[in-house]
Parts: sequence; structure tokens; C-alpha cells
Amino acid sequence: MHEVSLIEDVIGLIEEERRKQDFLRVRVIRLRVGKLGHVEPEALRFCFDAVALGTIAEGARLDIVMVAGQGQCLGCGQLVAMDDRFGDCPLCGDARVKIIAGDELRLAEMEVE
Repeated sequence: MHEVSLIEDVIGLIEEERRKQDFLRVRVIRLRVGKLGHVEPEALRFCFDAVALGTIAEGARLDIVMVAGQGQCLGCGQLVAMDDRFGDCPLCGDARVKIIAGDELRLAEMEVE
């Protein structure tokens, strides 16, 4: 389950920000997770509390915002909604679609004290 290491990385980023900004604790963590990525939101939620124990993120609420898949077709040039990372353009059928949104995992924001 690579979600454990992803949460560890997120907590590491939060610890770095704590050293820069000197806050006491994190109340809310918001992640942006792309629907085309290989990350399971429920698995992130499942492992978050265990990984956060004893860290600045212990007791924080984890909010996950899902980001829809979007691509630009290199054949017809149109921006298209994508449900599959390797899908063809739904407008012209071309297989050359560059993903421009929906494969990210980002620490979007934090509420801190």
C-alpha cells in the first residue's frame, strides 16, 4: 500500500512548513487527489490516523478534494474530460491525449494554530 508512504511524505512537508512558520498544530489538511492518479482516497483516509500518531498532524482532519481528469487531444486540439488515463479522445478518437489535470496529489492547504 503506497498510500502509507504518500501520507508520510505529506506529513514531512507539513513538518517543514512548521519549521518555517512556527505553528503549534495542524487542524485540517486538504489534499487534491486526481481521479486519473493511482491513489485510492479511502486508503489515504484509512492509514492517515495511524501514520499521523505522534506527529504535528495527530488529530488533524484530512479533507480530500477529487480533481477530475482532463486532457488535450493532440489530434483535434480540444480540451476533453478524461475518465481513463490512457483513453482515446472522446471527440475524434485519437489516442494521443496529453493529460493536463487529474493525476496530481497535492497538499492544497492547511489550517493551523
